[in-house]
Amino acid sequence: MCLLIVSGRSGSGKTVSLNALEDLGYYCVDNLPLDMLLNLVEKLAIDHPKLAVSIDARNVPKESQHLEQVLIQLKSNAHRQCHILYLDAQDPDLLTRFSETRRKHPLTNAQITLEEGIKQEKLLLTPLSNMADIIIDSSQLSKHQLSHLIRERVVNQSTNQLQILIQSFGFKYGVPPDVNFIFDVRCLANPYWEPNLRHLTGLNKPVMEFLATQPKVNAMVQDIAQFLLTWVPNFAADNRSYLTIGIGCTGGQHRSVYIAQLLSKYTRQLNHKVLIRHRELNQPNQY
Repeated sequence: MCLLIVSGRSGSGKTVSLNALEDLGYYCVDNLPLDMLLNLVEKLAIDHPKLAVSIDARNVPKESQHLEQVLIQLKSNAHRQCHILYLDAQDPDLLTRFSETRRKHPLTNAQITLEEGIKQEKLLLTPLSNMADIIIDSSQLSKHQLSHLIRERVVNQSTNQLQILIQSFGFKYGVPPDVNFIFDVRCLANPYWEPNLRHLTGLNKPVMEFLATQPKVNAMVQDIAQFLLTWVPNFAADNRSYLTIGIGCTGGQHRSVYIAQLLSKYTRQLNHKVLIRHRELNQPNQY
């Protein structure tokens, strides 16, 4: 059985994720009380080999140890694969989404404001985020992009193959919360300062040719690639299902994009599934 626990702060995209999972053949249960989780999994195990269960802050017990015990029990069963998907977004984005939709946050009341409820929800869900196998920040994703990313991150879940996501980003827009390794390439020559390259990205040939002539760029690519080729097999041997690698430059347009593309070619030598996402370019994952 393949079990996926879906959680995250309200407004971060749990409903969109469940819809995407249904398209992948998952039997989805939304907003399930924690005390019913173990019994439900046992009852549905035979008829539904792929099960996704959503848990939100309203169903999380105040005693975090109880939640952790249930999650550990689910993950320790040798007859099922259990993964936790945690969705989140930056506080300003969540505030904007609730303001636009005019929906009530589940933790707000006469004494708790929307901003306070958003912060309180993060604390309540900390055990889930700490144990999550996949963390997705939906702040800069449309519903379509989030659905696409969900499908690509979990489509490989039923196999033992390690899935690697290489993500370029710009430090000026914040560090992605879902990365296992971050490589900072801001010390390298920046095409942004070349007037004829500024409006382009690391996917355009003139930028690629400019960076390819820089010895330090080539040296850093080789060093990062060697690190990955050496250590990724150890993560795979440790039964990890997901590994996210962040490549960051200032704006996420040139250097990080170019280097992420090159690193994907090296990591494919390890025969793992490799996805590429360029966060600041707002493009779907590449292969």
